[in-house]
Amino acid sequence: MKHLYLNLKRFDTPVELGGVNRLAPLPEWGAAVVRGTQEALRKYDPAAVEFVQYLPEAHLLGAVAALTENSPVKIGSQGVYRMDTAVGGNFGAFTTNRTANIVRAMGCSSTLIGHCEERSDKKGVLREAGLADMSAVNRLLNQEIKCAQAAGLSVLYCIGETSEEQPRWQEVLGEQLDAGLRDVDLSRVVIGYEPVWSIGPGKTPAGREYIQRIARFVKGRCGCDVVYGGGLKADNAGMLASIPEIDGGLIALTRFTGEIGFYPEEYIEIIDKYLTASGNRN
Repeated sequence: MKHLYLNLKRFDTPVELGGVNRLAPLPEWGAAVVRGTQEALRKYDPAAVEFVQYLPEAHLLGAVAALTENSPVKIGSQGVYRMDTAVGGNFGAFTTNRTANIVRAMGCSSTLIGHCEERSDKKGVLREAGLADMSAVNRLLNQEIKCAQAAGLSVLYCIGETSEEQPRWQEVLGEQLDAGLRDVDLSRVVIGYEPVWSIGPGKTPAGREYIQRIARFVKGRCGCDVVYGGGLKADNAGMLASIPEIDGGLIALTRFTGEIGFYPEEYIEIIDKYLTASGNRN
């Protein structure tokens, strides 16, 4: 099965405030994303490919409400907290934190955990506390995965190495997999590989051989499906589709020059290009 994920980060921020939202007024943004994509995705077999869209929490209800009957789109949250509510236990003392139970209650079926931006944030907190052991990040993410699965959510778990970590990538990725996935249901986890060292302006994108090597390593370590999390774009869709060990990709922005932003019609074009090259024709 192919997995095509959309991570909309903070792309809801209006242009006048430094963001890239040219799609819709803020209250309507989540619904506009769904309405602009779901009908075009119906042509694909839901047994062969899944489409999950991860939105900031403020837009989850609007996105879920915009889903039509038998929509091919699934809605997901951008992470969950490492603890949750429980009958007879903590019934809501989670100020500022997004629990898996509330995400599920809002209509989500999936969550994104361990994205490189989340990992960077957690590492920053640990450093500020004077700690040098960054392995704690993987243990915290493991707690999040367990909470997500207990609430009935599937998980896209992201792993990746920085430029400093690249010489020992097997050790780094192995620890992220072993600690992050300890005692979880692997049948409800997909791994998103993010080559952090190659992501961003001025950096050289990871090549086909490198991505394939990593995907083989991950599948040999945990057996989960693997998608490319370094950014599925129009210009790399064909290359990624040619890697048999890669089961999909993570899309973010669709336009990187000019009026930078997310555009539904360009998102559909990326998906069509990737799935056609993969042999998943409608």
